[in-house]
Amino acid sequence: MLHRREFLTRTLQGSSLLALGGVVPAFVANTAYAAAPGKDTVLVLIELTGGNDGLNTVIPFRDETYSKARPTLKVGKDQVVKVNDDLGLHPAMRGMDELLQKSQVAIVQGVGYPNPDHSHFESMDIWQLADPKRQKKDGWIGRSTTALQKGGDVPVMHIGSRRLPTALVGGGGGVVSINNRHPFRLDLGTSDPNEKKVRRKLIDELAQAPKPEKDSMLAFVQRRQVETYTTLDKLQDLLSKSRGGPNGFSSPDGQRFYDQNSLVERLQLVARLIQSGFGTRVFYVTLDGFDTHSDQAKDHPKLVGEVADAITFMFRTLQQQGGNDKRVLAMTFSEFGRRVYENGSKGTDHGSGSSLFVCGPAVKGGPVGKHPSLTELDFGDLRWHTDFRCVYATLLDKWLGCDSRLVLDGKFEHLNFLKDNAQS
Repeated sequence: MLHRREFLTRTLQGSSLLALGGVVPAFVANTAYAAAPGKDTVLVLIELTGGNDGLNTVIPFRDETYSKARPTLKVGKDQVVKVNDDLGLHPAMRGMDELLQKSQVAIVQGVGYPNPDHSHFESMDIWQLADPKRQKKDGWIGRSTTALQKGGDVPVMHIGSRRLPTALVGGGGGVVSINNRHPFRLDLGTSDPNEKKVRRKLIDELAQAPKPEKDSMLAFVQRRQVETYTTLDKLQDLLSKSRGGPNGFSSPDGQRFYDQNSLVERLQLVARLIQSGFGTRVFYVTLDGFDTHSDQAKDHPKLVGEVADAITFMFRTLQQQGGNDKRVLAMTFSEFGRRVYENGSKGTDHGSGSSLFVCGPAVKGGPVGKHPSLTELDFGDLRWHTDFRCVYATLLDKWLGCDSRLVLDGKFEHLNFLKDNAQS
């Protein structure tokens, strides 16, 4: 049996499962108390890594140039999920039709930045730093964290197995990273089959133990042990509830199935965390595989289908949990788009001027800005017309309640994709 003295002297053996960026005592000391259901608005960021082909995601199906430019990749007008008389989503995204019919999908078109860069690394850095010159050292969400944090809340959470995204760097103790591919397991060095009860007893003993001096190191260690283990227990329970069972999740049309490491599962976990009242304002998840230089028709539909299903499932779950969907927005982004003309390998090469989605009950549904011309190109690339920092400024000022001028080092025009009564 593990005793209290032994428990106190141990390091946090499970800390690799819950990575706290630059933890400070005040943050750790209050984390366990952020359990009341949250009331603030929430933003879910979905990174589509590799350069998503915006032209086969949001399709100008009436444009003859589209069909001519993509003899093997084109999607016919009778196949698309219609947005309006000119635009449609890839048929693999039919799961998103549920949100489209509710006018809960805004499609921001022609998004880019000055002097587009076709390198994955440089372009992704630009999006995550919100700095086309790449002179910043911290990310745009990292710079927002102080304004987002209230008391002991966890304002920013990354869910995934990769290193912390650049967008979240600089958030200090307000950023938490969870690897959802492994169960949350706390090793207390005991073989007792009732380990969770043992851990709970030890935590209770610590909580009731005589309090050391408030600012002493022992006080900090004691608070850190109690509250970190308590938080992990809660996350473990939420993670187990978010899983789709032994068969995973099926798409709304029943044509696709997703395992327990999918984007669908991660966004279900996000929904559970929102419902739990952790106080998190920004969630960040990633889906890889969008660098479709060859055989694009094989892989791209699966990817955009997963994005559509994951977002739809998340909002469906939130709606079933007492209307929590009304305070949540989801935004997709990718480092760049693809070129208009398909290449000789039946794929598409790096381009610019792509599109992104902002989804949720608070958005004004439909296209935002014109679809870029398919004939007036810049060296084969679509011409962008909307700086992505305008999207960020709109979300920071009107949704998250941050001052975008401080975060983005300048004033950027707001876009008209939020309802007038959207929370801020």
